[in-house]
Amino acid sequence: MRATDLWNKLTLSGNKIVLVIILGMAPGITQAQFFKWARQNNPNYDQRTISYGFMIGLHTTAYQVSYSDKFVTTQFDTVHSVQAEFSPGFSLGFLVNYRIHEFLDLRLMPKAGFYTHKLRYVYTDETFNQQIIETALVEFPILLKYKSMRRGNVRMYMIGGITPGFEISGKNDIQTTSASLDIQKSNIQLEGGIGFDFYFPLFKFSQEIRFARGITNMLGSDQSIYRDPLKRLNTNTIAVYFVFQ
Repeated sequence: MRATDLWNKLTLSGNKIVLVIILGMAPGITQAQFFKWARQNNPNYDQRTISYGFMIGLHTTAYQVSYSDKFVTTQFDTVHSVQAEFSPGFSLGFLVNYRIHEFLDLRLMPKAGFYTHKLRYVYTDETFNQQIIETALVEFPILLKYKSMRRGNVRMYMIGGITPGFEISGKNDIQTTSASLDIQKSNIQLEGGIGFDFYFPLFKFSQEIRFARGITNMLGSDQSIYRDPLKRLNTNTIAVYFVFQ
């Protein structure tokens, strides 16, 4: 008898929980319907064949380290590891957007990017040395933007492509040639991400997050005690962009 009462109580409690969840979701469902049928700002904005804008980007970046065969030789038996650290930076640029189809755009986003890469050389005696590579690159992202249907004043999209970059200035924190890490002056990255377009009466504002993977080996040809333990350095970058059109 007690078991039956307990089961009935659990059933009633379960029904109450389901009811609370449904009532909690109701405002969201109503809001979503309102969001879908909201009055559209700039309803014909995306019909333009070519549109322009500018962007501001914030990013964090680090090298991915691959060791060379020399790393396991007696020459470097005092080197415990080479660790890459993520460091912040920013970029500024322009946008040229070409409409290919209702749901597909081609984007050119030339920009200047300012990067800092850090490598920490940790030794077996618990000391360490650090290489800091600061560079400013001119980059030319060539991207495809695949868009969803517009809902009210919001549209979701996916974006991806390739980004060549060329150094316009850079410096290493260690200036002596015999004790510095030589880095390539150019890079090519593959990028992909997602974003949202927000339509306002006078402009369109987009927020997107992109992940970039460098396919160029950033190690230069100059030999040094910092280069010899390494085989490859590839860039990994996570960036958030704010785009105004």
